Amino acid sequence: MNRTNIYIDAFNLYFGALKETPFRWLNITKLCRVLLPKNDIKNIKYYTALVKPRKNDPNQPIRQQTYLRALKTLPEVTIIYGHFLSHEIEMPLAESIDGKLQYVKVIKTEEKGSDVNIATHLINDAYKNEYDIAVIVSNDSDLLEPIKIITSELKKIVGILNPHKYPSRVLLRYASFYKPIRKGVLEISQFPKNMKDNIGIFTKPESW
Repeated sequence: MNRTNIYIDAFNLYFGALKETPFRWLNITKLCRVLLPKNDIKNIKYYTALVKPRKNDPNQPIRQQTYLRALKTLPEVTIIYGHFLSHEIEMPLAESIDGKLQYVKVIKTEEKGSDVNIATHLINDAYKNEYDIAVIVSNDSDLLEPIKIITSELKKIVGILNPHKYPSRVLLRYASFYKPIRKGVLEISQFPKNMKDNIGIFTKPESW
């Protein structure tokens, strides 16, 4: 039995494998089928948060909404939203000036909720026996505890598709299997430039 659910940490995937690459128009269903050709993929859960416009990039939300629109054409995919927190904090400079520690004000933006949401759904879906195999697309060691519970207590298989160059050692220790996400797989797992949904035709963002 290989009923498989996939849990994607969108920002971990983006910053680990997609940022500043030509592969951001990623068809995540195709990616998972290429990397897991023998698995019976039932559900793909995509965890993200809606970004806000920035002074240096006011069109960032438009690009994200276009990509989410593309993901919504995939029948296996469910999008689960967390949220962003943005606030000013004072932080020390890396080097002191004249022997004195200097502080500057910075805007700190944090994506909140996705790791908790992934952990919750991993365990809840396992208890409901919705999968035989869970596959996590992330390199976040905060997911270690749910992985340990699912593999040791619930006797499920948990694999990792790692979007980062180097894998988390603790996740490697407890995961049932591990596969890196390489450039070649990303390249062949792209949406077509022009797409259509029930609203109409839309196009890959130009800067992507």
